[in-house]
Amino acid sequence: MQPDAALPPAEPAAQPSADALPVTPAKDADSFLGFASAKDVDALVDRYGPLAADYGARIAGVLVLLVIALFVSNWARRVVAKGLARAKVEVTLAKFFSQAAKWAIMVLAIVTALGVFGVNTTSLAAVVGAAGLAVGLAMQGALSNLAAGVMLLIFRPFRVGQVVEVDGNLGTVDEIELFTTRINRFDNRHIIVPNSRVFGNTIEVLDHNAVRRIDVPVGVAYDADVDATRAVLESAAQRAPGALSDPAPAVVLTGFADSCVNWEVRVWARTPEFLAVRQATLRAVKLALDEAGIGIPFPQRDMNITSPVEVLVRQA
Repeated sequence: MQPDAALPPAEPAAQPSADALPVTPAKDADSFLGFASAKDVDALVDRYGPLAADYGARIAGVLVLLVIALFVSNWARRVVAKGLARAKVEVTLAKFFSQAAKWAIMVLAIVTALGVFGVNTTSLAAVVGAAGLAVGLAMQGALSNLAAGVMLLIFRPFRVGQVVEVDGNLGTVDEIELFTTRINRFDNRHIIVPNSRVFGNTIEVLDHNAVRRIDVPVGVAYDADVDATRAVLESAAQRAPGALSDPAPAVVLTGFADSCVNWEVRVWARTPEFLAVRQATLRAVKLALDEAGIGIPFPQRDMNITSPVEVLVRQA
């Protein structure tokens, strides 16, 4: 057997190219993330950096504005409250105006803040105005009571504790609120009257003046002597306990009714003693007329029959 022919030297195995080499997942992820992060960050900075800086400055400015507005509104509330207290304005009304001043400043600050962010405040104001009109129409009764309450607290035609007659209710004023007035009647009933009914009607303050006049109407018989009747009534008025001598009592002939002659006894009394003096005057007048024999007639009517009338009487 012949020896094998000499074989050509084996060629070295071809080395794979760098592109063909397998890449481990970890190395590929690192290179991708590194490339993507740098690229995205640069892009985000270039695109949103100025916008973020702009809005950041706006947000910081708005926060500062709101904080300053909060301090200013609280300061304005205290100043208004102290000023109204020095002016001796009603406490309820002073609180209302001081809170209104505070919220007016806060609303102005909020509207300004919205304008900083590009919100069309003109349209917002129109929407708020329309909403306010709708609410006002829906609450016109409550708003009229509120307006009347403000007028009552400003002009103060009467005060708590005074005796008044408003809207047919006679009693002592218990409390004056923004929407209602509370009255304690003399029969111990507690009445709540809407302020629009109070301010829109006649208000009678019975204890405003220190002295009041008491009018006592008296009807006497037609056959009584006029001068004698006057003298008896004047004597009764002067003897009434609590009646003042200055102004002096007076007796006035007021007219002629169907069944009697009408007189009026007028005496003056201090306001706190009004009811007691009135009762004493009524008693004195009745006793004086009885002593003088002057009658107080009952109502009577005369009937004239012009044609015969047949009357049938049946025995039981």
